[in-house]
Amino acid sequence: MGIRRIGLRRFCITVLLLLSATVCANEEKALAYDADTTSVNTTAPSVNRIEQQLNTIAQDIKDLSQTLNTAAGEEKDALQLKLFQKNDDLRSALSNAIRNKSIPQGELIALVTQQDKYSIGATEYLEDKIKTLSEQIDNAKNEERLALLNDYQELQFYLSQVTIASWQNIKWFRQLGVDESEAIVSFRLLIEQRLRLTSASVEYFYQQLGLLDKQLSASPESEKSTLQLSQLVIKQRLDISVDSLKSLVVIADQLEIDSAEYKRLLFEVTGSITQDILNLEVLLTIISHWSANAWDWVANNAPQHLFQLMVFGLILLVAKMLAQITRKIVSKTVVSENLKMSQLMRDFFIGMSGNVVWVIGIMVGLSQVGLNLAPILTGFGIAGVIIGFALQDTLSNFAAGMMLLIYRPFDVGDFVFAGGVDGKVASMSLVNTTIKTFDNQIIIVPNSKIWGDVIKNVTHERVRRVDMVFGIGYSDDLLKAEAVLTEIVTEHESVLKTPEPIIKVHTLNTSSVDFIVRPWVRTDDYWDVYWDVTKEVKLRFDREGISIPFPQQDVHLHMPEKVDEKGI
Repeated sequence: MGIRRIGLRRFCITVLLLLSATVCANEEKALAYDADTTSVNTTAPSVNRIEQQLNTIAQDIKDLSQTLNTAAGEEKDALQLKLFQKNDDLRSALSNAIRNKSIPQGELIALVTQQDKYSIGATEYLEDKIKTLSEQIDNAKNEERLALLNDYQELQFYLSQVTIASWQNIKWFRQLGVDESEAIVSFRLLIEQRLRLTSASVEYFYQQLGLLDKQLSASPESEKSTLQLSQLVIKQRLDISVDSLKSLVVIADQLEIDSAEYKRLLFEVTGSITQDILNLEVLLTIISHWSANAWDWVANNAPQHLFQLMVFGLILLVAKMLAQITRKIVSKTVVSENLKMSQLMRDFFIGMSGNVVWVIGIMVGLSQVGLNLAPILTGFGIAGVIIGFALQDTLSNFAAGMMLLIYRPFDVGDFVFAGGVDGKVASMSLVNTTIKTFDNQIIIVPNSKIWGDVIKNVTHERVRRVDMVFGIGYSDDLLKAEAVLTEIVTEHESVLKTPEPIIKVHTLNTSSVDFIVRPWVRTDDYWDVYWDVTKEVKLRFDREGISIPFPQQDVHLHMPEKVDEKGI
């Protein structure tokens, strides 16, 4: 099952800090140096503040270490945390002592030497534990790896901290005048080796993550849970390696190791832009890597993709030809008298047939290029739902347009009163209808407004009746007027014989006797007959001496008699 997380933390901190406590105990003894050689004692009043601080911390670590042996549970965790903090305080005080040279050089060198031994022992211990834990992770199942990776991450963190401390020890030795040329060479080789190994791990896990992403996009739902768990494990291992590489790059820069390639890798994996990207060498490395990858991609994939593009273009050309052929076939089919389709319905089917063929051709072409259409269609479905909520009015117009096409209350060229507008239907789409008014204005009316209101189609029927009313005076010859009206109507060439026209005395009005004249005509001749008959009635009535009454008003003025002076 691997090392438990709490147990690992206790074990690591205990081993490292007990070693530190042993070092500090030795330091405490070393600080009480002999009066004959240095004339200074730990109890002497000349002991400076930094010496006192080192003595105090050393004594605290010794006391905490002894208490740790008998503690348990949460108390032991608290003591371990306190020991870790005291170790940091000890190194901080030692750094101040080295910088200020407040302690004799020999004693400082002894203290740093003990810290170096502590770092070496801690490094060996952590590397051994990391190696063992790595083997357990490789042999464990994905479900068990997540728990082990938490321990692995802590070990890597402690190793990074100890490595930083080792480099600090070397710098302290150099400040104290100790020749550390061999130690620097060895440490440099160690850092270079870790950089190579860690960067290789980063590249490997990054590639594995990319492969898992591709598998997830193409795998069935039944396999996705397993792949997602593997993806989570690889992602965590990648994060651990990236953190380790970042800490190593910081040390490499101080050792003047060429780290441009490693910074390029970090930028490629994490995508985070830091000040390192402004470094010319790093920038050139990134550009060079991208260029090399681009040329490799072109060399390996260009012929295949060029062939796919040719196939895609050929499919689009064939689809275009098929769309034109489909439109012609559909246009010849919909004009059949048996189907009895309106012009609007014909235009709809002709346009839709070509577009359907064209869309199918594009989808086939994209599939041949290698594009997976399933996510695209799913995305279109989700986007359709969102757009549907955002464009409810447009969808309402679309639905109304479909109802107008199905029930065909009017057609192109009809004169209609619809949506509060009257005029000739010029064109129609599934969203709106274009109406041209009698004074040649273009009005675009939403289909929902037309379908939700009264529709009056003036020219829907082939035959219409022209309703006219003519009045004559009461003193005129009634039969003569009737004969004249009958003659005018029957002699007009556009008046239909069947149904027969109706000419009757209709109303004895207040100032006229009214005739109704109702001839039947073809719809296209409606206004010509109306205007011609009206004109001819006026001319014939004038010749025949028949009057056409019009409203008159007689005004009678009554003058009052002269009024006397008294107003009576």
